[in-house]
Amino acid sequence: MKINQVEFVGAAARSDQCPPPMRAEFAFIGRSNVGKSSLINLLVGRKAMAKVSATPGKTRTINHFLVNNKWYLVDLPGYGFAKVAHTEKHQFNQTVLDYLRERTCLLQTFLLIDTRHKPQALDLEFAAWLSAGQIPFSLIFTKTDKLSKAAATANQENVLAALHEQQSLPNAAFATSASKGIGKGIVLNAINDCLK
Repeated sequence: MKINQVEFVGAAARSDQCPPPMRAEFAFIGRSNVGKSSLINLLVGRKAMAKVSATPGKTRTINHFLVNNKWYLVDLPGYGFAKVAHTEKHQFNQTVLDYLRERTCLLQTFLLIDTRHKPQALDLEFAAWLSAGQIPFSLIFTKTDKLSKAAATANQENVLAALHEQQSLPNAAFATSASKGIGKGIVLNAINDCLK
């Protein structure tokens, strides 16, 4: 798939403020500071489409980007640690949960996992929530360039084994590195296959 056009459509503080559900949507979510914004910028071929920050918790709203005037890439707030006011801090943002449960045009949720870490309880819990809600999801392992190939593969296999043990099975899993440009094609091809 070639991306020719990307347009930021809007930021929604609540799921009912999202654009009308007239086009297919693909949502991206993960722990705070997992590299989500960097990956989104890689996918759409723009350096600053999604705001990248060294501070966890930068994304606070549901952000819609219209791609090729055909489908939406949806940037969701991260979960877990974030330097925000205590009243705003929730492990799993209720607005995000409402969006994922209720959005009829959502074709796939991409759950981002940091390759550098062994299976994290929050990631496993979120995958279990998606699976229990019958929300289709795939894994995207980020920052694969930060480890040796053997170590990255071992961590990815450990995560997949933990998900298999709790019966939260993703549709697919992809290895990426935004800084090295790795994985862009396979993720876009997966989106294209869903659109077909």
